[in-house]
Amino acid sequence: QIQLVESGGDSVQAGGSLRLSCAVSGYTYSRYRLGWFRQTPGHEREEREGLASIGSDGTTRYADSVKGRFTISHDGAEKTLYLQMNNLKPDDNAMYYCASHGFPSWVKAPSLTSLSSADFSNWGQGTQVTVSS
Repeated sequence: QIQLVESGGDSVQAGGSLRLSCAVSGYTYSRYRLGWFRQTPGHEREEREGLASIGSDGTTRYADSVKGRFTISHDGAEKTLYLQMNNLKPDDNAMYYCASHGFPSWVKAPSLTSLSSADFSNWGQGTQVTVSS
């Protein structure tokens, strides 16, 4: 069973930095996509904003809202996904989630990155990020 556990959320002032971590266990597929999303109050799970995604081939994709400020990375040996967040803004206040989706061998040429929550099947419980002005 795949499990994802986020950590690293905290309260910081605008302009500060945080690094979120996501421990991933139970993975069986060699091809997969990983991603970071965030959700603000009043929005449903399906409306989570995709921030960054990384594939098992190392390709990455970023939302315009975080491009140049956030960096996604994956340490396969430690089985940990990271999101380095710099120059944080009050608009970044949200619950942050990591997500994953694996591809069995019979799936041909899957897209290994995505910013759509519908393209991920496994989710963590979230970690809160609060940015004060």
